[in-house]
Amino acid sequence: MTSAYQELSRTFQRLSRFGHLGAIAGVDMQTTMPPGGSQARGEAMAELSVFIHEVLTDKRLGGLFDAAQQESLNDVEQVNLSEMQRAWQQATLLPASLVEAKSLAGSRCEHAWRQQRPANDWQGFSANLKEVVKLSREEAQLRADALGVSRYDALLDVFEPGMTSAQLDQTFGDLKSWLPDLLQQAVAKQQQTPIAQPVGPFAIESQKQLGLSVMKTLGFDFNHGRLDVSAHPFCGGVPEDVRITTRYNENDFLSAMMGVIHETGHARYEQNLPKQWRGQPVAQARSTAIHESQSLFMEMQLGRSKAFLQHIHPQVVALMGDQPALALNNFIRQTQRVKPGFIRVDADELSYPAHVILRYEIERALIEGEIEVDDIPALWDEKMQQSLGIDTRGNYRDGCMQDIHWTDGAFGYFPTYTLGAMYAAQLFQAVKRAIPQIETLIQQGDLQPVFDWLQQNIWQHGSRFPTQQLLINATGEALNPHYFRQHLEQRYLSE
Repeated sequence: MTSAYQELSRTFQRLSRFGHLGAIAGVDMQTTMPPGGSQARGEAMAELSVFIHEVLTDKRLGGLFDAAQQESLNDVEQVNLSEMQRAWQQATLLPASLVEAKSLAGSRCEHAWRQQRPANDWQGFSANLKEVVKLSREEAQLRADALGVSRYDALLDVFEPGMTSAQLDQTFGDLKSWLPDLLQQAVAKQQQTPIAQPVGPFAIESQKQLGLSVMKTLGFDFNHGRLDVSAHPFCGGVPEDVRITTRYNENDFLSAMMGVIHETGHARYEQNLPKQWRGQPVAQARSTAIHESQSLFMEMQLGRSKAFLQHIHPQVVALMGDQPALALNNFIRQTQRVKPGFIRVDADELSYPAHVILRYEIERALIEGEIEVDDIPALWDEKMQQSLGIDTRGNYRDGCMQDIHWTDGAFGYFPTYTLGAMYAAQLFQAVKRAIPQIETLIQQGDLQPVFDWLQQNIWQHGSRFPTQQLLINATGEALNPHYFRQHLEQRYLSE
């Protein structure tokens, strides 16, 4: 006879396959779909979301969970059962009508954003965003009532289980106490050594070849993934078929190159999640912040290190051309340059946390009903002025319209970027302790020991351990922001 656990496993295997189709359709929507297909695709994806929701909220599953709790399960099966039950409980909180409405509103807002952002059309964008916020607040309230937490914490828990805004306030509060001074010191230090700017244009095809070469160096499995172009870089798809994207600027090849490195970090994690549990919740990424830690490990800890830049430098010169600005030392300085700017995805790692904290503070107030959509531009400008000294008045395109996350209601996502940066610094420090000769290996292009360490300590575990336990297992302690500060001070003040 089929056990209750086995029946639940089959159900979640089906859900995984439906999710596979949704993920690929979503990638196509943002890369190759013609504009005229937007409405039909949005409706199809909303229909699929409702169907998945109906399967996941089947009342029969409640009895199966009760029965499975009484069965003899091994450690991994027990964790998988817990993860399945968490997914079921979260889904049963939301009516199908809300799931459909939120999917449709998100598709509509995201598609319109593609034209509204270049046009600096805040009025048009805000009209769509108001509907997304309205539905996100409804979702947040339902989750908050069930969990006994605030509306924002209820959404945060979706992306980073166990994390709370109180913890974030403490962690980010400490960060805000020392980051501005460190940022000023780094800028002042770098002003003493002028940086020559590379002169384009840099052919798109050459930039693509550079990206593909770096992906190969970082171990990307091209048999189970590919590189495309989108308005906003992302990693999507499924472990068996990972799609990453970047965007190209003929006058700035570094933006696309670092974007590819970042997304390749996400992709390597996906491609190396435990195959023996695939299709089950326990085989999924542990949390959004752990996912970000893998992309930022590759981009910030590894990709912007002197050793890695020395290794890829010959390939950069071969494809981008030999000019004074691409001499090795200047290339390294350019890649590690600290220059506060408008755009989060192009920000240096010292400025980046300020972008994240700004968004966190605004979206929390928005979900809690303390502010409305119309208040966002003025608040955005105020916080950008305070943290980075940048004026965004009237510049919605490079201000509050620059990101894609809010278009589909991904409130609670932004804090995971800086949490991920902190996790990445802590993980890289553990790698250096485990592999003392790591700098030499990186410079030589021998990254396999690093990948083996990540496989052993992070990738192979999927969701088997809670986030903090995963960190303790890998590094010997729970999150310790000290390593992040130590890393920044060493790179930008000592080197």
